[in-house]
Amino acid sequence: MEGTNDRRKRIRLLKKLILGTIAALIIIPVVVSVILGIRVFQLSNRVQELETLVKMYEMPADEVSGVFTTASVEESSRDDLETQLIIEEEASDTFQKQIYLTFDDGPSRNTDRILDILKEYDVKATFFVVGKTDDASVRAYQRIVAEGHTLAMHSYSHKYNEIYASKESFASDINELQEYLYQVTGLWPRFYRFPGGSSNTVSRADMQELIAYVNESGLTYFDWNIASGDAVSGQISAESIVSNCLSKIDGMNECMILMHDAAEKNTTVEALPEIISRIRDRGDAVFLPITDETIPIQHITVKQ
Repeated sequence: MEGTNDRRKRIRLLKKLILGTIAALIIIPVVVSVILGIRVFQLSNRVQELETLVKMYEMPADEVSGVFTTASVEESSRDDLETQLIIEEEASDTFQKQIYLTFDDGPSRNTDRILDILKEYDVKATFFVVGKTDDASVRAYQRIVAEGHTLAMHSYSHKYNEIYASKESFASDINELQEYLYQVTGLWPRFYRFPGGSSNTVSRADMQELIAYVNESGLTYFDWNIASGDAVSGQISAESIVSNCLSKIDGMNECMILMHDAAEKNTTVEALPEIISRIRDRGDAVFLPITDETIPIQHITVKQ
C-alpha cells in the first residue's frame, strides 16, 4: 500500500513537471516574441528616421531649394525687428550671399559653446529648439533671445512616432512648445522646422495637412539647402563639416545651413569658427538670423 502511494506521488509530481515544462515552452516564446516585436518596431522607426536624413543630405541642392514665400504672417514680437529688417535690407544691397546658420535639437551642453563662438565673431544665428525644462536649458533659451539670435521651434518632444501620428498630435506638440517658450522667454516664436524636414518620409499624417496647419497658424516653416552632415553621423570630422558647409555656397545666394546643437556634436562646435572665418574671407557674404523678411527655403510646396 505504501509503495502504491509513493508511485502515485511520483506520477503527480511528474505530471506537474510535464505541465510546467509545457507552460514554459508556450509562455517563454510568447514573451520573447513580444519583446522582440517591440524592439523591431523601435529599430524600424529609427531606421526610417536615418534613411530620411541620409536621403535629404544626399539630395542635390537644385532638388531641395524650392524657394517661395509663404502666406502672410502676423506681426513679429521680436523687440528689435525694425532694426533687423533695416540690417537685412542693407545686407542684401551690399552682399551677394545671405548666410543663415541654423542649429537644430538644442539646448544641449554645447549651446553655451556655440553662443560663445557666435558672440566672439559677432554673428547672429537661428536656433530651432525642442522642449526641455531643466535650469540649464531655460537659461539657454533666455540667452539665445538676449543675445539677439532667433529662437525658433523644432517640436517639443522630437519623437517622430508621436509628433507625426496625426494632425492633432502634431498641433498639440507645436502648441505645447510655443506656449512653453513664451513662458520662459517672453517671446512668442513663430518660425518652425519640421523634424526630418518637410519632405520627411516618416510622418503617418499627411504632410500637406501639417504644412497647411503651420501656415494657417501664422507660422513660417524653414527647411535647408545646405547640410553640414552632422545629422548623418556623430563621428563626422570637423574638416568634413567645414567642407560640407562651404561646398555649395557658390551655387546659391540664400544659404540655409543645417547644423545640430546636441551633446554629442562636438565636431560641429569645433568646425564653427572656421566656417565663419572662411565665409567672411569670401567678401561677398553676410550672416543673418531668420526674420520675417527671410525667404523661406522649403522642400515641399503647398498644393493649391
